[in-house]
Amino acid sequence: MATRTLAARTLGRDGPQVSVLGIGCNNFGARIDADAARAVVDAALDRGVFLFDTADTYGGGDSERFLGRALRGRREGAVVATKFGSAMPGSDPSTRRGTPAYIRAAVDASLQRLDVDVIDLYQMHQPDPRTPIAETLGVLHELILAGKVRWIGCSNFAPWQIADAQWTARAAGVSAFVSAQDEYSLLVRDAESERIPALTHFGLGLLPYFPLARGLLTGKYRRGEPPPPGARLARQAVGAALLTDATFDQIDQLERFAATHRLSLLQLAIGSLLGRPAVSSVIAGATSPAQVAANVEAASWVAGPDQLAALDDSLAGDH
Repeated sequence: MATRTLAARTLGRDGPQVSVLGIGCNNFGARIDADAARAVVDAALDRGVFLFDTADTYGGGDSERFLGRALRGRREGAVVATKFGSAMPGSDPSTRRGTPAYIRAAVDASLQRLDVDVIDLYQMHQPDPRTPIAETLGVLHELILAGKVRWIGCSNFAPWQIADAQWTARAAGVSAFVSAQDEYSLLVRDAESERIPALTHFGLGLLPYFPLARGLLTGKYRRGEPPPPGARLARQAVGAALLTDATFDQIDQLERFAATHRLSLLQLAIGSLLGRPAVSSVIAGATSPAQVAANVEAASWVAGPDQLAALDDSLAGDH
């Protein structure tokens, strides 16, 4: 195994060790093919990134398949995280995806696609409001006892739902979530008001997704210019809503702060999240080894308390 060049942290209070940077595999099977996915995985492992996050819905299942192929011969030491609970393409959107029957079938399908014996972190992609969380946690506990899953996490849960799940697990004496995966970036900071305090209180590790704000914090988008060909926001309808003067005003403020502190915008985007309470690892997508290398370099800087305070003061003074 390659020498680790990145720091590792415990995921929350009771989870596994994870690299402070994770690879989001939502591009696998959607934007890049199996060979390109292998190149990304190899580049990540070679640079000490060993957390890989996917979901059964990504790429219509190809993300899990491509990740499994890429990890053949290198599975040992990698932390494989996947998710269940979102509607698969072509499926009935009204299906209850938190029930024991659904989850038992979903985990077996993910294990087969990933070609692994056990999933390190199995995450509920979104809440199922029509299934009691006690039922969901009960079957997830069974999967841990059966050796199909090592740890469990949630994603896109409201703070009250996180609290409800943790108290329910404690009362029932079953395994509890060790992590929460939610959107968090310097442009989307909603998590700071209630979610991060809740996660800190209950000992869950936060895994931010979209830490680069869908690419807005990479520097590739410029005010008054069309998105670069092939860029995420050039292909998504949400692009027009995000590429506004107000957004670029925020980015300009962040770029000024980064320049003052001799940082790149990418370093500031990733390293500031790693300095926040509860954040265990930052999940960033990559479509090439070059992007992996850039993200690893950025993750080598972690903001300290004084730097975070200065950043918060700077952003507050801009409003």
